[in-house]
Amino acid sequence: MRLLVTGGAGFIGSALVRQVTAETRYELINLDKLTYAGSLASLGDAGADPRHVFERIDICDRGEVDRVFAKYAPDAVIHLAAESHVDRSISGPATFVRTNVVGSSTLLEAATTYWAKRSAAARDSFRFVHVSTDEVYGDIGWDGAPRTEESKYAPSSPYAASKAASDHLARAWCRTYGLPVVVVNASNNYGPYQYPEKLIPLVITKALQRDALPVYGNGKNIRDWLYVEDHARALRAILLRGVPGRTYNVSGRSARTNIAVVHAICALLDELRPDPAGPYRRLVGFVADRPGHDRRYAVDDTRIATEIGWQPRERFETGLEKTVRWYLDNAGWARNVLNAASALSARGLPPKPARTAAGALT
Repeated sequence: MRLLVTGGAGFIGSALVRQVTAETRYELINLDKLTYAGSLASLGDAGADPRHVFERIDICDRGEVDRVFAKYAPDAVIHLAAESHVDRSISGPATFVRTNVVGSSTLLEAATTYWAKRSAAARDSFRFVHVSTDEVYGDIGWDGAPRTEESKYAPSSPYAASKAASDHLARAWCRTYGLPVVVVNASNNYGPYQYPEKLIPLVITKALQRDALPVYGNGKNIRDWLYVEDHARALRAILLRGVPGRTYNVSGRSARTNIAVVHAICALLDELRPDPAGPYRRLVGFVADRPGHDRRYAVDDTRIATEIGWQPRERFETGLEKTVRWYLDNAGWARNVLNAASALSARGLPPKPARTAAGALT
C-alpha cells in the first residue's frame, strides 16, 4: 500500500508513521506544514527509511496537494493535519478555521478529483480516513452517557467547532461524491513526542523546571486518555476494515479527572527523579477557569470493538509511566521543539497563548 499521511510530523501523525514503517511494508508520503507543533525529529528512524517521503506542504494549497496526488498516486489517505490546542483556538480562532475547515475541504476536493480518475478497482479499494476528536460531542456533564457515533454534535470551543465542521464536510463528500470516507472521533491522546503545551507533557516539563503547575478551575474536569500507539493501531485497523460512510469512536477506556492526572505525574516524578526540595505536588495550584471549559468527554467505542476487533492495549498507569520516562530520557527533544516554536513566533507566526494552565489542555 502507498499511504498518504497529512500532519505526519505532528504528535499522532509521527506515531503513526513510526509504527507503520516499523510494522508494515507500506510506502509513506508524509505531508506536513511544519508549524510550531511539527518536527521531523519526531519521526525517529522512520524519517530516513527509503519507504518514507516527506513533503513540506500546506494542505490549503490546492496546487501543491494536487501535485502530490499526481506524483505519488496513493492508495489511501489518513488525514491528521490540524490545529488542535483549545487555548490557542480561543485566542486565535481564524487559524483553526483555515487549517481545519478550509484545509480539510481542499484536501477532500483534491482527493475526489484524483480518486474519480482511477480505475474501478482502485476506486473501490481507496480510503480517506478523516481523524477527529471526541470534543465535537461537547460537554456531556458529570452523569451523561458516553456518546455514540449517532450522538448529536455540540462543540463548545472554536477548536471543537472547526473539527465538527470538517467532520460534516468529510461525510458530505462521501454522500455527495462517493469518496470512500471513514470518520474517526478519538479521545485525548498522550505519549512520547507530544508538544509540551498539552496537559501531560506540560506538567512534566514544568515540574522538572520547578515551575508552578496551574490547574484550571477545581481540576475535576474529566477526560478519557488514549495512548498514542493504541490510536495509531486503531487508525491502521480502520484503514483496512472500516466501512466507508461510517464513523468510529476510539476510546482509551481511561477516564480521569485532570487533577488526578497531574497528581499521578507528580507521584511518578517523585519516584523516578525525586526533588530534594520536596514532593512535586507542592507546585500544584488552582487558577481561574478558562472560557467554555467542558466538564467531561466520554465516547462509546462498542462499534470499533465489535465491527473491527480493536481495543486499547495500554492501561493508563503503564502508558503514563512510559510517557514520563520518555520525557525524562529525551529532555533535549522538548527543549529543541520549544526553541523552534519560539523562532517561528519571532518570524510572525501566531504567538503562544498568554497563559497555559494544566488540566484544561485537550
